[in-house]
Parts: sequence; C-alpha cells; structure tokens
Amino acid sequence: MLMKATMQKLNALGLYGMAIELESQLANTNSSNLSFEDRISILIDQEMLHRDNNRMRSLLRRAKLRESACMEDIEYSASRGVERSNIASLSLCHWIENATNIIITGSTGVGKTWIACALGNLSCRHGKSTLFIRLSTLLEELAIAKALKKLGKKITYFSRIDVLIIDDFGLVDVDMDGKNNLLEIIEARTGRGSTIITSQIPVENWHDYLSKSKNPTIADALLDRLLGNSFRINLKGDSMRKLKKK
Repeated sequence: MLMKATMQKLNALGLYGMAIELESQLANTNSSNLSFEDRISILIDQEMLHRDNNRMRSLLRRAKLRESACMEDIEYSASRGVERSNIASLSLCHWIENATNIIITGSTGVGKTWIACALGNLSCRHGKSTLFIRLSTLLEELAIAKALKKLGKKITYFSRIDVLIIDDFGLVDVDMDGKNNLLEIIEARTGRGSTIITSQIPVENWHDYLSKSKNPTIADALLDRLLGNSFRINLKGDSMRKLKKK
C-alpha cells in the first residue's frame, strides 16, 4: 500500500521516468541485490533519460522534417560527391556550435532535402531547436505577417531557431519585400544559428537569381552572410528516386 502511494506521488510530481523504473525494480527480484545507492542512481538516470527522450520527440515534432532521415543511413559513392570524412565531421555538430551554414546543391532528386533532414534530425538529437520550411512557404508566412502588422515578431521567431532549414532555394521568384525580409532573418541569425539551404541552382548563380529586381545590394548582403561562414555539399549523379524505383 505504501509503495502504491509512492508511485502515485512520483506521477503527481511528473517524475514519470522514476515511476516506470521503480515499477520495473519491484517486478525484478534481482533488484533487491542492489544497494540503496545503486537503486537511487538508476532511478535518477532513468528519469533523465525519460526527459531527454521526451524533449527529443518534441523537437522532432516541431521541426516538421519532410523526410524521416538520419545520418547513419546516408549513402556514399564517388558519383554522388558525398565523402565519409565530411559527413563524419558534420556528425560531431561543431557546425551548430559555430553557427556555420550548410549549403547543399545539386540537380533534382539527388538527395538534397534528404541530407538536410538528416542534419535536422541530428540537430534535434542534440537538443537543438530545428525547423524545416520551403522558401515559398517562408516568404508566404512573412507576407501574411506583414499584412497583419506582425512582421517583426515573425522575423524574431525565425531568427531564434538553432537550425533553420530552407528548402528549394531558387525555385520561386523573390520580390523586394521578400528579399528584405529574408535578409533580416539571415542577418539576425548570423553568428547565432545555423542555416541549411538546399538549391538546384549552383552557388555561382545565386547572385543573378537574387538580383532580378535590378538591385544587387541586397543580393550582395545576403550572400555575404550566407556564404561567409559555410560548409558546402555539391551532390552529383542520377536521381535517387529513379534508382530506388529500379
């Protein structure tokens, strides 16, 4: 009866990991051979693990990753341009700590979005806030926020995310308002958070893409902040979708 009350109190206090572990220990006769200190230590460890797992699941849910990808499943081949040494280096997450941007380019279907989502998954597993969003959706949300006079709040929200993944950069035209808003976000993130960009357009053509409004100044500023501290992955080869179908 006393143990039942203890279980109820643990759950009431939100110590669900400890409650689960205590129930497990009570069901396991071998647990009685452990010292009091060892059993308390295991209870605390399980509570921390339970909270870490809950936090990771929450981060993954909020990240809205388009692909269920992880670094361990990346396919390596010379024809793809994916080197094990580079992926191993990224797996250490120094790029997050140093607020380094990652630029992933290549033709359609080569796996740009998949690798970006694998990096996003890695970020969540390290307890970092992450968000996946297509450029078209980002621009639309900013335009709506401006119409509602909430643009500043929206820019602040995007600027505070640890790892922001912007997918399909270059597929939609960006008007002057969009470029200004994008610059505000990237400027606020510089030195503070990592931005992952996927694009079918080679980096050397980005300036032309951003200068369509005949104002190269914003393009210069954006590229300076995006590319100044960045790691680039240029994917090659055939479409991974076609290969998987075969």
